[in-house]
Amino acid sequence: MSDLEQLAVEHAAKAAESPHGRSAHLVLHDGVLRQTVIALAGGTSLDEHTPPTAGSVQVLRGRVALTVAGQRQELSAGQLAPVPQERHGLLAHVDSVVLLTVVTA
Repeated sequence: MSDLEQLAVEHAAKAAESPHGRSAHLVLHDGVLRQTVIALAGGTSLDEHTPPTAGSVQVLRGRVALTVAGQRQELSAGQLAPVPQERHGLLAHVDSVVLLTVVTA
């Protein structure tokens, strides 16, 4: 069993020290299901990338923007949103940690 709060603290610290401002940890890998804790220093982004088959992003700490085709969906701690089925990115407005859940079929 994983302690998400402990992982958020640990990876937020690693992201702050990283020259790229990011840190990630695969929490669960069960067949096609994957869950990853991703920490981003404020101002850091994940560039646009191709979507998984299905997924969601839950903000554990901070405030992020899920970007799709020039549009932004603002998310704060405690909020959950589906991962869009088109190219998308993620921008951290402040130091942030998210739980990314994806299905890779």
